[in-house]
Amino acid sequence: MSLAMQEALGARRHPRNENFEWRMHRGPFRVLTEAQARQYDEQGFFVLRNVIPRETIEKLVVEIDPFEAEAEEFVRAQAGGELSIMKVGAISFTTHIVRRSQLVRDFCKTQIFRDLCYDTLGPDVRVYWDQAVYKKPDAARVFPWHQDNGYAYVEPQQYLTCWVPLVDATLENGCPWIVPGLHHEGTFAHQSRPWGLQCFDIESSDVPEGSIAAPAAIGDIVVFSSLTPHSTGPNLTQSVRKAYIAQFAPDGAEIVDAEGKRVPAADEKRQFLIMKNGEPV
Repeated sequence: MSLAMQEALGARRHPRNENFEWRMHRGPFRVLTEAQARQYDEQGFFVLRNVIPRETIEKLVVEIDPFEAEAEEFVRAQAGGELSIMKVGAISFTTHIVRRSQLVRDFCKTQIFRDLCYDTLGPDVRVYWDQAVYKKPDAARVFPWHQDNGYAYVEPQQYLTCWVPLVDATLENGCPWIVPGLHHEGTFAHQSRPWGLQCFDIESSDVPEGSIAAPAAIGDIVVFSSLTPHSTGPNLTQSVRKAYIAQFAPDGAEIVDAEGKRVPAADEKRQFLIMKNGEPV
């Protein structure tokens, strides 16, 4: 099924992606149920419900909003109010917040993330990347279909994305959409589109047959593999859709550039250990 879908979507393997095999997950688990582990293996994602206290999310919003406003003002000063895939009044990406906020840094080390990482990645795990993504009311803006591993090729290819809604993420304001099953093929080649990289040979606004929406409320986490193709739809509401994304990789993971140079994902200021031998760091 996944091969037929891959061919229909025009997805091609990344040139460095040779002989990839998806590693199935077996218990005992710390936080996953057998059904969640099976869905993660079969579809590449699941939604963990009601695991973050509302007051924690409220504190995160108060903490992150000023950083996002600062990033927005920086982009506003650029020609046309655009910088890379950011555009004033449309979408903002506020990266590496853990470098500047102890509260956000501590949030990435909470037990729920350690347990998720233990169940999906193993006992030795680092933060790989973190960012807030604020999607402003902008009916035309659809984020392209991509894999997180498509923006920077990482080995081992299986790292973890935890998509945390800071407001309820709905079909109307741009919740994640998933194409299930294709994570089994490893990293795809990505092409540049106006608002980001895309791994399918379709229009960014097209919704592939079999795609699954993943709406999530405050307190939930949309959990998916770095290899899971996903997108977010337009924000058709009058409010900002806010999300915080924390990504985690096995200790020892490396970023491989186009020339084959390997850089350890181990910058202690933003890629710090959260767990060693299964224990908190």
